[in-house]
Amino acid sequence: MEVSGKILVVYYSRTGTTAKIAKEMVGRLGADMEEIIDKKNRKGIIGWLSAGRDAGARRLTEIKEPLSEPSLYDLVVIGTPVWNNNISTPIRTYITQYRDHLHDVAIFCTGSTEDNKALGEMEALLRKKPLAKLKLRRKQQIETGEYAKKVEQFIEQFQAKHG
Repeated sequence: MEVSGKILVVYYSRTGTTAKIAKEMVGRLGADMEEIIDKKNRKGIIGWLSAGRDAGARRLTEIKEPLSEPSLYDLVVIGTPVWNNNISTPIRTYITQYRDHLHDVAIFCTGSTEDNKALGEMEALLRKKPLAKLKLRRKQQIETGEYAKKVEQFIEQFQAKHG
């Protein structure tokens, strides 16, 4: 699958689920990859609880400075896990800090339910309409492998609009 221009896939993943999808996209697109690193420890039950609390309160966090400058890319694909029905705090921080550096964007989220507001939140923070959106359910789609077809459709969506 070939999309014209330079593509960057940016993601945060606490448990590896969102990372799995991001890596799949990088492989299919030949894109560069940027993992967002949260400086706050989110491991274990305490990390899980603080993640949900921070996301629900729409807090920002301190992230390591990304290695890739998003303005150098024609398309940036941003992926987040869903925390407490919201986008993850590290991705909220990344979007807030870099939204003015982004050209075209596509967004995706991974969570345990279809009923969350993560994609709408991402779009509002970005202040622009994404070329494509993808919402994946962890148990029903990612762990069963059903996600592959949805990822392909997601890529086709932004490929049609981007080039």
